[in-house]
Amino acid sequence: MEQALFWGALAGSANLLGALLVLWLPLNQRIIAGVMALGTGTLIGAVVYGLLGEALAIGTILDIALGFLGGAALFAAIDIIISHKGGLHRKRSGHGKDAPNAAATGSGLAIFIGTVMDAIPETAIIGLSLVHEGKVSAVLIAAIFISNLPEGISSASGLKKSGYGIARILLMWLAVLIASAVSSLLGFTFLAQASVDTQAILASFAAGAIIAMVSATMLPEAYVKAGPIVGFLTACGFFIALILH
Repeated sequence: MEQALFWGALAGSANLLGALLVLWLPLNQRIIAGVMALGTGTLIGAVVYGLLGEALAIGTILDIALGFLGGAALFAAIDIIISHKGGLHRKRSGHGKDAPNAAATGSGLAIFIGTVMDAIPETAIIGLSLVHEGKVSAVLIAAIFISNLPEGISSASGLKKSGYGIARILLMWLAVLIASAVSSLLGFTFLAQASVDTQAILASFAAGAIIAMVSATMLPEAYVKAGPIVGFLTACGFFIALILH
């Protein structure tokens, strides 16, 4: 239980670190986008070799189809709602003159809600890995941390442009850290009591949500900022996940 809380909080702390970086340091956008691409590839690899691999080992293809496609569909539906409310650019790596226009009413809150929505399935699978393996997956923690860092940078920038003060922004990211820790704990606690079919469905659900998230938000933004090199960096991240796995 303590491990689930600790590792979930560690993965979620990347958002807070990203916010601190963008609030006080000038950052090169191409480097941020490159890190985002590398983290995306690693996260995809962690999902394929970890979540879906485990789901295939304990569940049926029907369980996986229900979970995976259901997770992707739910993320897409919620993402559409949040995007229309002003959270479309919550993962954009721009700041300063390149930052997205987040001045619309309620957009700061939409950015925050969208980030929490992204963090929950990511950290819940940390608890899942503890249930199945008895220890946390290093590649999973690294992938989530690397992918969350640019999100903290971009989202904090959007919140600042919306008129949020530094103290309020940091409190919001602290709340994301706490939500990540709780999500990991709930994933561990609930899945430890669930049937193998339920575990397979939930693991696939988290996998589908994550794949939908990186495809709709992280990869497009990374390509805009860094260009074609993103394809190679994403492949490198995927290969790193394979080696670590």
